[in-house]
Amino acid sequence: MATDTLKIGSLAPDFNLSATNGKKYSLNTFADKKALIVVFSCNHCPYVQAYEDRIMEIQKDYAKDLQVIAISSNEDENYPEDSFENMKARAQMKKFNFPYLHDETQNVAKAYGATHTPEIFLFDKERKMVFHGKIDDNWQEPQSVKSKYLRNAIDELLSGKQISVPETFTIGCTIKWKK
Repeated sequence: MATDTLKIGSLAPDFNLSATNGKKYSLNTFADKKALIVVFSCNHCPYVQAYEDRIMEIQKDYAKDLQVIAISSNEDENYPEDSFENMKARAQMKKFNFPYLHDETQNVAKAYGATHTPEIFLFDKERKMVFHGKIDDNWQEPQSVKSKYLRNAIDELLSGKQISVPETFTIGCTIKWKK
């Protein structure tokens, strides 16, 4: 179970994970991007489901400079909806425009100190963490969002500014750990 969440300024832990598209990905896969977002995700969580379209919009809007990747670390014995096969089906059904990776060993979630889904980690070009937390201030009603924490952090990062809100508390479902 994760205990130590990465701190602002920490380097992104590397990974080598299979994705729902049949490819394998590591940090180096995205070396050409100015920014990288790692979202710990899953299929069954209503918070994740509420944010999937917003995550896809962020990938679309910032595609030139940024890459989003989603990682599911949930155990699937008690949460079969989060199995790799069901991840593939969801990615296809939702037409994800970002890689959806499977952390079967849960080692990547532990390395990042992730505890929730969706949990956001934003890294700069050197893969130092500049933002950690939630996407915005209203998971249920996208039209009522007042603070777009993640978009603001991306805009500040890409324009060379200091991140004004580098951390927020994370909301969502807890990562389902293996016994």
